[in-house]
Amino acid sequence: MRAIQILAWLAALGLLLWPFLRRAPGSSSTASGLADELVKDPVCQTYVVRSRALSRPGPEGPRYYCSDACARRGA
Repeated sequence: MRAIQILAWLAALGLLLWPFLRRAPGSSSTASGLADELVKDPVCQTYVVRSRALSRPGPEGPRYYCSDACARRGA
C-alpha cells in the first residue's frame, strides 16, 4: 500500500514538472517568444547569441557581430 502511494506522488510530481522538463536544455526565449539562436560573426568567425550580438545592415540582410571592434572591421 505504501509503495502505491509513493508511486502516485511521483506520478503527480512528474505531471507538474513535465512542462519544465521537456524544454530543451540551454534554450532561452526572447521577448517575442522565439528561441534565441547562435549567429556567426563574419569577421572573427565566432558564434554569438543573437540577443547579445551587434546587428548591422548588410546587402543580404542583417549581419551580426560579437563586438563593436568586429563591427567596425566588417564595415
